[in-house]
Amino acid sequence: MFLWKRLAIPAAALLALSACAKKDDVYVQTMFIMGVPAHVKVFTSDAEEGKKVADTVFKEWKRISDEYNFGEPYTYTTYVNKKAYGEWIRVDDEFLRLLGLSMDYYNLTNGAFDITFAPLWPIWKDAAASKKMPAKAEIAKALSSMGSEFVQVDREKKLVRFTKPVQINMGGILRGYCLERGREVIKKFAEHKFPVELRLGGYMLAYGKKDWTYDVPDPFHEGHILGRLRFQDGVVMSSSGRDHFVQIEGKLYSHILDLKTGYPIPDFSNLIVYFPSIKEDEYIPSAVLAVMGKQKAFALLGRLKGTAALWIDGSGKVELFSNERSKAVWEKDKSIF
Repeated sequence: MFLWKRLAIPAAALLALSACAKKDDVYVQTMFIMGVPAHVKVFTSDAEEGKKVADTVFKEWKRISDEYNFGEPYTYTTYVNKKAYGEWIRVDDEFLRLLGLSMDYYNLTNGAFDITFAPLWPIWKDAAASKKMPAKAEIAKALSSMGSEFVQVDREKKLVRFTKPVQINMGGILRGYCLERGREVIKKFAEHKFPVELRLGGYMLAYGKKDWTYDVPDPFHEGHILGRLRFQDGVVMSSSGRDHFVQIEGKLYSHILDLKTGYPIPDFSNLIVYFPSIKEDEYIPSAVLAVMGKQKAFALLGRLKGTAALWIDGSGKVELFSNERSKAVWEKDKSIF
């Protein structure tokens, strides 16, 4: 049973470029995957052991990208999108779990998180290029072609069917799943041996007891930070509306959409969330929490042991949430620029 149900809450392309480095007893390997930079840092003087961990993590992340990336012609997701309208398609356990999670997040957010958002994306892409707001009728038409309620799942028989010709894109939960799988790789090769850091875009897994830090960038001053989170181990997830913001008719808009309204999340720059664990059902992706809005997201996090979060609004103002049991500490940057 999923964690939020127990809480009874109402309702890549892989760039063929990698780099390896060994410095100060740290083995580092970097890649570009799922459209974002990624790295594996293994804190060991044994380069062979470090390479083994990094190679295996990236191999698993590439597998996930190749299986579930939206838009590529030969992925599992593309196969289901082509075949599932009007007929039942059998899927494997992994696909079923990811789709089931996506459907539960849809219900948790009352439709604000929706993996059938494909019709909206080109509208806002065109709006960003033309610097003009899309017509309300255009948004309404796209919304009428969406809806996870048109995705039927028979979990017992492992079958999926679309009752309307929708397209699913589970990209919003794949980074969290990659960290989850990465942790399993670390447990196999490095448990109790040495600390390991995984980064995938704004997502970070810190494995092993260590004084870890996560710098929170200033959304309005490139190269500067607002502060940092300090913690011993755990995971940090970030959903930034400023990473790919668009300027339309002189106003900045987040690229993160509220898929219930079809419009960007208002007054939003970033949400950074700390969880003490990346174990199955013990975290909720920041992309899901962001579309819930600050109050609902913080209320939900208040029910999850050990969490902390920062909500950065459209003006750059930071609001901190910290569960009383959280071991993550926020340290505001004191530099003047």
